[in-house]
Amino acid sequence: VLVSVICPPPQNYPLYIRSVPTENELKFHYTVHTSLDVVDEKISAMGKALVDQRELYLGLLYPTEDYKVYGYVTNSKVKFVMVVDSSNTALRDNEIRSMFRKLHNSYTDIMCNPFYNPGDCIHSRAFDNMVNSMMMQVC
Repeated sequence: VLVSVICPPPQNYPLYIRSVPTENELKFHYTVHTSLDVVDEKISAMGKALVDQRELYLGLLYPTEDYKVYGYVTNSKVKFVMVVDSSNTALRDNEIRSMFRKLHNSYTDIMCNPFYNPGDCIHSRAFDNMVNSMMMQVC
């Protein structure tokens, strides 16, 4: 399982990446970076309709043999990517959507912190705890 927060364009660099187990972390980095193209494709395909909607959940970006990759984009174009094991059939679309909402709310809390500089990597114990609890639910 992997959770990633990606900076808005044109930088598109990761602000936060957490994976469990950690031995496949490099593979997960590759998966996240390849998913950014799919996210950009989906955003451009939705066009103006995406701007009008409050729901910014992109759904399943693409499945692989081992993983399913889901995406979410905020109004400020910050991207959230979640990679889950394909064998985990207990996760429904509504649960993934709910997890992204929790992630977005926690990210918003970080952005409201006057000591956080937008664009810096995320180093927050509260955010880590929320992500870890989400990952334990999935695993």
